[in-house]
Amino acid sequence: MAKKTRPPKRFQPKGLTILYEDKDILVVDKSAGLLTIATMKADVNTAFYILNDYVRRGIAKSKSRVFIVHRLDRDTSGILIFAKNEKARTILQKNWKETVKLYLTVVHGILEKKEDVITSYLTENKAHIMYSTKDHNAGMLSHTAYKVLHETRDLSLLEINLVTGRKNQIRVHLAEAGHPVVGDKKYGEKKRTHKRLALHAKSITFKHPINGKSLTFEAKVPAHFNRLIGDIEQLSSKKD
Repeated sequence: MAKKTRPPKRFQPKGLTILYEDKDILVVDKSAGLLTIATMKADVNTAFYILNDYVRRGIAKSKSRVFIVHRLDRDTSGILIFAKNEKARTILQKNWKETVKLYLTVVHGILEKKEDVITSYLTENKAHIMYSTKDHNAGMLSHTAYKVLHETRDLSLLEINLVTGRKNQIRVHLAEAGHPVVGDKKYGEKKRTHKRLALHAKSITFKHPINGKSLTFEAKVPAHFNRLIGDIEQLSSKKD
């Protein structure tokens, strides 16, 4: 019986941490600054390109590849799922509404409501800026559930349950509520007070597309969150 061949360590993906891998799916922790998939300006330094390279290396003329299931904004860190065959991708996307996606974010200001759901119709203008519209025919219904976990004098740490997953949804909803994400140059800060976007896809729960087993994965919170808000692990342990 032939042994299962794995790419040598030197071919391990850079800018990504593999959290789980089997013959059908790859679950990774993406670093901030890395695109999920190519744009007109960048086609090599993307998670998609890096993982395709990863699954092919060491095997001559390999037909192995990965398939996009969902995306994260370039400056958002955290968990991404990729399929390794079309069947897995189709099933994952078909069941995407049942997937639970939790984010952490640090926003400016103190929110009046400590737990709420922001709802609006989101659409995009010609400059590729997302915004809310009252015209339900022009926009897509979007829901962002949040809960305040901790507050400082002028910042708040939120846990976000991304009920729907529109482009830039969390950033737009919070900015329009008057509490833009720290480091968000597109929808919030115009000055370069904070260099990094404080938005992190911290966990995801879904059913395996083939065997149906429920899976949950968590990604470590980036260090810059702790610099903004305090030691998040200690804050969580105190509440427990």
